[in-house]
Amino acid sequence: MPHCRYLSVKKVTRVSEKKKLKVPHPEWSSGSVVGIVDSPEALTKSLKLAPGEVDYLEWRADFMGPDLPDSRLPWVVTARHPDEGGQNAMNAVQRRDALLQMLPKASIVDVEVRSLPVMKKVVVAAHSQGVQVACSFHDFQKTPSTQRLKEVIDRAGDSGANAVKIATMTRFPSDIGRLLDLWSYSPLPLALMGMGPLGMASRLLFANCGSVLNYGWLHQPNVPGQWSAWELKALINKSRL
Repeated sequence: MPHCRYLSVKKVTRVSEKKKLKVPHPEWSSGSVVGIVDSPEALTKSLKLAPGEVDYLEWRADFMGPDLPDSRLPWVVTARHPDEGGQNAMNAVQRRDALLQMLPKASIVDVEVRSLPVMKKVVVAAHSQGVQVACSFHDFQKTPSTQRLKEVIDRAGDSGANAVKIATMTRFPSDIGRLLDLWSYSPLPLALMGMGPLGMASRLLFANCGSVLNYGWLHQPNVPGQWSAWELKALINKSRL
């Protein structure tokens, strides 16, 4: 299994010059924990979070609609595609309009790689408003081949992503290995996470390897292999002592 090491900004710069992709924004810090707001109960709990318990909150507009509330914590906003875990069968126009509505209060907008052709307006608007763009990819059945994952990263970078989020089903150590290999390839910051049997182990491992966004539930898990946001933050902090 490859050595676990996050790319330094210096190394990213060299790769970026080769691929003509941008250097990561300095706000992308490894080990940041995101609490998921996907229900009224999760929203209630998010409002009670003390400083430092999590680093970001994610607003799932496909669960909660586009009326983004004010928060003391920065928002990651998304409206998930139905084929990547989205709820309420929102079509492309509904999801695009929801993301555009939420941008003024957002720090990061999450757009699936598969949705980039219809979300170009969102990416352009995000950059114009100083909002970071994370392009995401989810596979709930397997961890794809290394070549497929590299294609995801390349497409995200070519479309203006500031970071790439990849979440896959992890059943075998080889799945973890393929995801770890991406750090030696990607010129962009990565948010990596597993689901399923090795999901919890992978999330803690990847957070310590440099994953910049690490997701935990606030009310209840919405995929197998998730930590609660509080547990994940505590474990990451403990592992760094």
